[in-house]
Amino acid sequence: MFWQSARVVRLRLPYLRRIPALAGLAAGAAMALPAPLAHADTVSVPCSVSALRAAIITANSQPDPDTLRLDPACTYRLAMPDTNSPAHGLPAITSNITIDGRGATITRDSSAPAFRILFVDTTGTLTLNHTTISGGRATTLDCPLFPGEGTCGGGIVNAGTMTVNHSRVINNTATSDVFAQGGGIDNEGTGTVNDTEVSGNTAEYTGTGTPFAAAGGGIVNDGPLTVDRSRVHHNAVRATADTGSQVEAAGLAAFASTSIKHTVISDNHASSPGGLTRGALVNNARPPAIMTVTDTVIRDNTNSSPHGLATAGGATTNRTMILTRTRIIGNHATAPDGGTARGGGLSLGPTGRVTLNSSTVQGNRASAPGGGIARGGGVSNPLGGTLTIEQSHISQNTVTAPEGGTAQGGGLFNDVGSTTLTRSTVIRNSAGDGGGIFEASGTVTLNGTEVRANRPNNCAPPGSVPGCTG
Repeated sequence: MFWQSARVVRLRLPYLRRIPALAGLAAGAAMALPAPLAHADTVSVPCSVSALRAAIITANSQPDPDTLRLDPACTYRLAMPDTNSPAHGLPAITSNITIDGRGATITRDSSAPAFRILFVDTTGTLTLNHTTISGGRATTLDCPLFPGEGTCGGGIVNAGTMTVNHSRVINNTATSDVFAQGGGIDNEGTGTVNDTEVSGNTAEYTGTGTPFAAAGGGIVNDGPLTVDRSRVHHNAVRATADTGSQVEAAGLAAFASTSIKHTVISDNHASSPGGLTRGALVNNARPPAIMTVTDTVIRDNTNSSPHGLATAGGATTNRTMILTRTRIIGNHATAPDGGTARGGGLSLGPTGRVTLNSSTVQGNRASAPGGGIARGGGVSNPLGGTLTIEQSHISQNTVTAPEGGTAQGGGLFNDVGSTTLTRSTVIRNSAGDGGGIFEASGTVTLNGTEVRANRPNNCAPPGSVPGCTG
């Protein structure tokens, strides 16, 4: 079966053993108490990389919280990695530190050796405010959860507690010939991302031998993680062509509890010619962990797998995902040269359980030029998942497979699994057959739901969906 998570691909190999894992204080006057109160120090850091490194080292050596106020006009350009941890540009965060960037940038110089920018250790707590993190390049097999088996976090790796506020994580990369994840951010502790831009980051598998994987061009979460009022856009995951490798989640990949609110996930791109690509947003969190997506837009993302399998241009899950007041619009899953495309907007795996509440799936495409197979322009439930759609609208989605291919289920494709639509609409979608709904097998149930104005028909095969005609 061609449904595999990036972790499953890695676990095929005997030496890959990973099991997915699930600020400052105001300064106070001295008081006569049994124990002293923590005292927060604020340090101004001039526009100097050596001064920034020294400030972090000093803050790590102190038990109390510290705030480092950067020069707002400065670009702290890192030409060399940290002496004690050459995989990182700055000393690891091991205590409670707030970096108040005030608009400053911390970047790796383009001529410098490869290293990520920031690492938050298990004992560390980092609050990052108004700072740009850019140019990081992770190549070392030093992921905290599976050392020696993968490359993680081109910009930031968090193994402790991290909050990123009003910042930018841009143009970072995680590259490996084994396994790569988290081009921008790799969260392996407890993470929060607020009002932050994550863009232009890449996770890439560069090997040429046995099929491997890359995940999370923008963010990977082994968390928990909360993303609120942020923008995850123009990130990428890719693999060497014709290695049969899997890439997934050009925007965000979750392997633990994840909450996404008031966020835009857009214009991310996955590519693996001859392999497998999966959604811009991918949930692999094992129960009881779930992903919730609320008041969010997932738009204009693309998965491309020439002569391979492209699954879900927008979002996909093999676990539990709840989407509320979310718009999945303009996404594209494409598999040219005789490949297979499933789910332009949203797709489920065999154990996926998705609830779509008060949401819109509109203008998505599944295409397989060159005589391939394309199914589910809006939504695809092809392998036995459970899909519940309530008060939602599936419209103007398309499926195409020119040059003699198969194009089914413009709005919805269902096979093996069960889909229930309640007080919803499936309108103005198009495909070669089943313009509204194509039910290959399994069960599709309509409760107070309109299926109309689809081309060339509303439901196929005839009589397969009770209550659907024309």
